[in-house]
Amino acid sequence: MVEIGSVSARESSHRPTFKRSVRLFRAFLKEQSDPDHFYQILADDSVSQVSSYVSLRGAVVLDVGGGPGYFAEAFRAAGARYVGLDPDVGELSARGEPDPGMIRASGTALPFRDGSVDVCYSSNVLEHVDDPWLMLAEMVRVTRPGGTIFMSYTPWYSPWGGHETAPWHFLGGDYARRRYERRNGKPPKNSFGTSLFPVSVGAVQRWAHRQTVADVVETFPRYHPSWAKWITRVPGVREIASWNFVVVLRRRA
Repeated sequence: MVEIGSVSARESSHRPTFKRSVRLFRAFLKEQSDPDHFYQILADDSVSQVSSYVSLRGAVVLDVGGGPGYFAEAFRAAGARYVGLDPDVGELSARGEPDPGMIRASGTALPFRDGSVDVCYSSNVLEHVDDPWLMLAEMVRVTRPGGTIFMSYTPWYSPWGGHETAPWHFLGGDYARRRYERRNGKPPKNSFGTSLFPVSVGAVQRWAHRQTVADVVETFPRYHPSWAKWITRVPGVREIASWNFVVVLRRRA
């Protein structure tokens, strides 16, 4: 696969700046204490990102792992026909009554026909799936020819790879989980080997470039300014410095 190098007028509309990065990282620091604040900012920014690759006006958008529907309002405000899914009832109802556009289903067995959505989107889900390659294949499958797949996740060796057990995940996922339990008297929400799995940047890039039914449009660190895209091209550095890694694919016609 070749990475698509041309940038259209629409694709140049989203310019990741240093100021934007600071705003996102500051919001990220409040993810645990004020998730509504963080995810609202992230949702608006994500819709702006996706809009730089495809017009959302009238587009059918499937959000794989949409949880309580943080992204629903932002996508609908952009004119999209939004559908979200999540396998966890607790996540779906985390903010009360589930959004009408949310359904309960697994990301590794999407209940949609082949080529039935215009945009397949997923944010911070891949590292929570025991078979990430199956989920990625499903996202490609349900996207129509010419449609866009936009997927981001937290790489295992990034500073937040262990989620609430970070930074001790650098010493091993099992160690980080046991340490958290000793100190907090309960297991972490994201438990290594059960609901948190080590997914590297390199492995996802190799998967993307091996695709035979989709082309790689772009890969980049999600929260960084545009001049930092080079990070994803350097083995080792990309695993730690990416924080959150994005792959954008376009389904072949």
